Amino acid sequence: MNYIKEMRIQHYIKNILIFSAPIFSGQIFHIKVFTITFLGFVSFSLMCSCIYFINDICDIEKDRLHETKKYRPLAAGKIKIERAILFTILLFIISLGITYYISYNIISLTILMIYFIINLFYSVKGKNIPLLDIVLLSSGFLLRVLYGGYITGISISVWLYLIVITGAFYLGFGKRRNELIKSSDTTRKVLAFYSKEFLDKNMYSCMTLSVVFFSLWCLEKNMINESVNWMILVPILLLICIRYSMDIETIESSGDPVRVILKDKVLMGMGICFGILIFYMIYKK
Repeated sequence: MNYIKEMRIQHYIKNILIFSAPIFSGQIFHIKVFTITFLGFVSFSLMCSCIYFINDICDIEKDRLHETKKYRPLAAGKIKIERAILFTILLFIISLGITYYISYNIISLTILMIYFIINLFYSVKGKNIPLLDIVLLSSGFLLRVLYGGYITGISISVWLYLIVITGAFYLGFGKRRNELIKSSDTTRKVLAFYSKEFLDKNMYSCMTLSVVFFSLWCLEKNMINESVNWMILVPILLLICIRYSMDIETIESSGDPVRVILKDKVLMGMGICFGILIFYMIYKK
């Protein structure tokens, strides 16, 4: 149970982005495509857990001084470091093995390795470098979309790239914003380089750009298929972003995207309804 807790399975929700290419291309119901995508989801998730283990091993002393991280199995001493290292190696090998088995081409395996290297650098050094820390955090979302496209051989719309990139920066700036406000997180040296005003401005700029890019994607879809009005999705996405921002603005919020979403049932409901509506519009006969 301690190993499962340390794997942080709740964060696998971010890996749903891997399904983006098959879903938006209208091919998710193809058995082969769905199977490959699902196995890719498993592979990427195991790699994420591998990164979490490495990060917690590197930060074990700092985590023991943190108000919440000290309860993690590694920091609490419930998992021995030697066994954690062996388990991390096992996760890494299984993850690479699955991706190698399902890969449409070698690029997908390369993307997985790039994700590992980027996060390894983030854990060791990158998280202490201002702006680069947010870039590295945000890059993970884009790599998930790219990975999903390459394992299936499905091309991805340029608008989807832009939506994911700006949306990821929006989440990243929001996370740092609340870490700065809580100020009790003395383990993050990079916070000394940020101000609330700087993070606020950039957070909402990225949110605006993300909604604009989504609007342009909807406009393009309308030009292709005039029988469906895709623009009705825009105000719904805007409301979801506003609701998320409202959660971020609260003092109690940690700023972590997964915790914010899972804690707000209304936001979860809005997101699910939004996803179902997009799904219906794409696969409507």
